[in-house]
Order: sequence, then C-alpha cells, then structure tokens
Amino acid sequence: MRQADWAEEIARKLLEVPLPRRWAHSQGVARQARSLAPILGDDADLLEAAAWLHDVGYSPDLVDTGLHSLDGARHLRDVEHADDALCSLVAYHSCAINEASERGLIAELTSEFKPADPFFSDALTYCDMTTTPDGEPIEVEDRLAEIQSRYGADHLVARSIRRSSPHIVGSVRAIERAQAEAPIS
Repeated sequence: MRQADWAEEIARKLLEVPLPRRWAHSQGVARQARSLAPILGDDADLLEAAAWLHDVGYSPDLVDTGLHSLDGARHLRDVEHADDALCSLVAYHSCAINEASERGLIAELTSEFKPADPFFSDALTYCDMTTTPDGEPIEVEDRLAEIQSRYGADHLVARSIRRSSPHIVGSVRAIERAQAEAPIS
C-alpha cells in the first residue's frame, strides 16, 4: 500500500464527517501534491501523504494544544506510528513555527519534531497555500487574504500568517520555478 493511500484513509476517518470543509481542503491539497510528482520523483508519495494529513490536528478527536500542526503530528507519531519525515512535514507545515510562537508552544514543537526537509516543506506549503478551504486552486496572495478575512486581523492565526507571508510566498514561487524548470516528459 502506498503511504498516500494509508494517509488518505486516516484523514478521511478524522475529517470527513466532523469537518467536511476541512476534508474538502485536504482533498484539494492532495491533488496539488500529485501535480508535483514530476519534480519529486520517487518522493512524491511522501508529499501526497503529508498533504492528506497536514490538517488532521483540527479533528475534534485530536485537539489538545490548539496548534493543529502539533496535535496532528503527535497523533501521527504516537498513534499511527508514522515515520519521522512525515511527522515533521505535518508539524511544521506552512510556517507553523510562527503560530507556535503566537501560542507559546515553540519549545514543545521544536523539542518533539525536527524541522522538515526545506524542499518538501516548500512543496507542502505550496500545496496548502494554493488551495481554498473548499479544495479549489487559488493564487497564494488570495489565499493569504482569505485566511486574514476568515480569522480577523487580531486573531493569533492572522498574526502568524502575516508574519509568515513573505516565507509562504517565497515557498510557492520556489516550487513554481522548479515546475517551470522540470524537463518535459
């Protein structure tokens, strides 16, 4: 069984019924991940698995700290026995370190999980930040504006996204460049 198939089933179990919109988003993020297969080669399965699982920490069954990336990564490590690379991608996706700072959870995040591989981190950020909450493609700037609007300017998620925006946009542009430079098969 591919790691992505295993991940899809876990995400479905945790998100489909209690959080259908989050499930739709995760499906769209996984579609974006599959679109990156030409630049990832043999590692495409890992990225797709991370795409399926990146938001499982929002599941009402998993919420503990309120930092969905940390709650999801802990579940993957402790319950699902996922490999370290996958847990790290979920733990740090889309500049989660900045939200961890806003929540006072940097020590927990950094002591429990190593930072993800930078290229894969950029790739997962690309997938997440070019997908709407309903699972449709969107430009990164519009996605960042949507998050700000949804949470409101003073919310800690909005503050962390503002702080993360330059890095997020840079990650998206790096993956777009890699796609443009990939040999056509």
